[in-house]
Amino acid sequence: MTFHIFQTAEYRELSKKHIFDTIEYLFAKNQDFAIACQVSYLKFNPELPPSIKDTFDETVIFILSGYTFDSANLEDDFFSFEAGFGSDNFGSTITLPILAIKQLFVKDTPIIMNLASPDVLVSDPSASRKSSMDALLNNPKNKKLLKSKTKS
Repeated sequence: MTFHIFQTAEYRELSKKHIFDTIEYLFAKNQDFAIACQVSYLKFNPELPPSIKDTFDETVIFILSGYTFDSANLEDDFFSFEAGFGSDNFGSTITLPILAIKQLFVKDTPIIMNLASPDVLVSDPSASRKSSMDALLNNPKNKKLLKSKTKS
């Protein structure tokens, strides 16, 4: 199987929309769910203590129910929620790109499997917008278009 087709911008956008729309649907139905995520793309605020974060594998599963479900927020490119970790229930807000969600489950049933990856490791939502603008402006043809637009 050729996996590079699942990393094209077109397929990433398709996957992101499917995940986004599914989460919106689950919110509308007040349905708890779980997500399996790539840890390398997660941002914690406040940062988790090493004694907790070092226990994570490459992928971690979060169950969104109760307060965690109620705190969840879905934006254009990112998903965030609050959760408690460890025996002391250390609280942190987790923010991740939507495409860092590799699987989505309702009860024990996987309803989404995502083969696309975020295009860059993102430390915060504004970083992806900036990198998109940088990519656009790095093409000399785009700079010409931008300049001609401002002269009009």
